[in-house]
Amino acid sequence: MKKLTLHKTKTIKLLSILSIASSLLLLQSCSQKPSTKQVQTVKANLNGISLPHNYKNWKVISASHRIDNQSMRIILGNDIAIQASRNKQTNPWPDGSILGKIVFKQKAEDNWPTAIAPNVEEFTHAEFMFKDNKRFAENGTGWGWARWLGDKQIPYGDDNDLDQSCIACHTPVKNKDWVYTTPIKLP
Repeated sequence: MKKLTLHKTKTIKLLSILSIASSLLLLQSCSQKPSTKQVQTVKANLNGISLPHNYKNWKVISASHRIDNQSMRIILGNDIAIQASRNKQTNPWPDGSILGKIVFKQKAEDNWPTAIAPNVEEFTHAEFMFKDNKRFAENGTGWGWARWLGDKQIPYGDDNDLDQSCIACHTPVKNKDWVYTTPIKLP
C-alpha cells in the first residue's frame, strides 16, 4: 500500500510540473506580440497565370547578366524543368516545365570591386515561362508568359499586350523552344 501511495505522489508531482510548464508556455505564447508581417497576396496576370507559390525553393538552372540594362538574372526551374535541364531534354522543354527569372539591378561586389553581383536592394521583377502545349497553343509558342514587377509583385501587361512583347523578345530563340537560357553543366 505504501508503494502505491508513493507512486501516486510522484505521478501527481510530475503531472503538476507538466501542467505548470504547459501553462507557462501558453502564457508566453499569448503574451508575445503578433507578427506585423502580413502574408502578401499576389494577383494573377491578365492571362490568369498565377505566381508560383513555391518558386523561392526551386533550384538554379543558370544565371545571366544583361549588359544593356545592367541587370543580373538568376534562372530557376520547377522540378520538371530541373530534371529536363539535367537530362539535356530542353528542345523542346517538357510540358509542365516552369522557368523563372529573378531580376536585380547589378552592382560592384562590396568586397571585390572588380566583380559584379545582383544588388539585392534593387529587385526589379520576376518573370516566368509556363510550358503547356495545350493551354498555350493559341499564341503559337506552347508557353505562357508572366511577369510581376518590384517588391509588391504587380502583374505586368495590359489587354493590348498579354504575351506579345515576351514572344517578340524571344523570337530569336524560336528554334530553341523560345528559351534563351542554356542550363549550366554541373561537374
